[in-house]
Amino acid sequence: MTDYFSPPASAPTPAGAPPTSGNLPEFSISEISRAIKRTLETSFDRVRIRGEISGFKRAASGHLYMTLKDADAAIDGVCWKGVAQRLALRPEDGMEVIATGRITSYPGRSKYQIVIDALELAGEGALLKLLEDRKRKLAAEGLFDPARKKPLPYLPEVIGVITSPTGAVIRDILHRLEDRFPRRVLVWPVLVQGEGAAEQVARAIEGFNRLAVDAPLPRPDVLIVARGGGALEDLWSFNEEVVARAAAASDIPLISAVGHETDTTLIDFVSDRRAPTPTAAAEMAVPVRAELRAVVLDMERRLSSGLSRLLTERRSEVTGLGRGLPDPLRLLGEKTQLLDDRAERLHLAIGRGLEQRQARVAELGARLPHPRQQLSATAQGLLSLGERLALAGKGQLRDLARQLASLTPRPPERELAFAGQTLEAWRERLDPAIARRQRQAGDQLAETLRLLDSLSYRNVLRRGFAMVHSADALVTKAAQLLPGQALTIEFGDGCAEAVVDAPPGAVTSPAAPAGAKAASAEPTKP
Repeated sequence: MTDYFSPPASAPTPAGAPPTSGNLPEFSISEISRAIKRTLETSFDRVRIRGEISGFKRAASGHLYMTLKDADAAIDGVCWKGVAQRLALRPEDGMEVIATGRITSYPGRSKYQIVIDALELAGEGALLKLLEDRKRKLAAEGLFDPARKKPLPYLPEVIGVITSPTGAVIRDILHRLEDRFPRRVLVWPVLVQGEGAAEQVARAIEGFNRLAVDAPLPRPDVLIVARGGGALEDLWSFNEEVVARAAAASDIPLISAVGHETDTTLIDFVSDRRAPTPTAAAEMAVPVRAELRAVVLDMERRLSSGLSRLLTERRSEVTGLGRGLPDPLRLLGEKTQLLDDRAERLHLAIGRGLEQRQARVAELGARLPHPRQQLSATAQGLLSLGERLALAGKGQLRDLARQLASLTPRPPERELAFAGQTLEAWRERLDPAIARRQRQAGDQLAETLRLLDSLSYRNVLRRGFAMVHSADALVTKAAQLLPGQALTIEFGDGCAEAVVDAPPGAVTSPAAPAGAKAASAEPTKP
């Protein structure tokens, strides 16, 4: 059965339609497209559609284009720039939304679509929710920590690229590297979409890291994981946990270049650098050779200019210092003249010194006595000494006689009298010495008593403190007390007996505990 389109009764018959052989009118493509457009806009002037956003993109003009889909169907959506600026949320792939607008058609492609006037969030899509859950899990493990990210080498020798070997991505990367700074590139071909793509990407990252530094196949200095743009489902392989963990565990610095600038995957968060496009990743990996050459030439020019300027400054400085130095020949002539002058003065001084020494010797020689005079004086001295020795010998004989006379034994009475006199003299000297010693000992004892009294604990007790004794020891802590224990409390004016009624810690008031009671009314003196 074939259904034919019949225009509504309100739709006028196109003017100038050629006659037909039957009852059905004949339309041009444009006429039938306009008729369909009017029918859709009349029947579905205002609708609300719930679905998941897919293939979202923002055109350079500011218009938004997307596809709203559910499990069984999909419809294109467009949001004009003026409405897009007033939207309450920012559309993203995987977001489940409710779109309000009108149904219309796009005759240029014979497709119908919804022109969105309002957009509100209806709930998270399954893929987006899974992505957010994985992102929170990996962030909690610290894989997104900026401190883990490694710096990129300035000029790597070898660059490893993990991407599809047949796509335009690898050609863009190689072309950009050739333009900027040609380097050796190792390509590890992998699937970038579909079943098994995530496992291949993870194995490629691990394989590059397992290469030895001195192996025949060199180990890359930097890795680039690249893929072109696409919908969320197309990029999902790079949201897999196995890829994110392999990128985080890479010892080689890694640049992620998956999708376009607005596309974000989990590998972007764990990689060391994220590039908005594969071409930008190649630009991050190497500097521009021409710019580097220009920088080197500029540095060479600056170094040469600096050295030249330094030499000129040093030459000027040496020249200026040289102008301040005297002429060496003139200095030598002055010193030669000074040496001749000193030599002449030395010769004259030696002659005058010899003349002075000769005159002094003559003067001292004139003052010396004649040897006969010296012999005569010596003989007279010897005669005088002889006379003095004779007189001294006679005096010594007299003294010796007196000593012999004193050695004659005394009578016993005289010996007793002499001993008594000696004893009386010692007694007179002993009494004052004993009295003096007693005074010194008394003063020292009084000083010691004063010091002992100043250091005594009784002075502390007289100021209001007390000392607690148990039966066998001095009590210094409350923890030493036991209920029912007998105590002796010593005050400044006496002692009192007491018994512990409460355990330690039970009394918190500074007042006297109720369980402590005196055993005697009158204190005992310490």
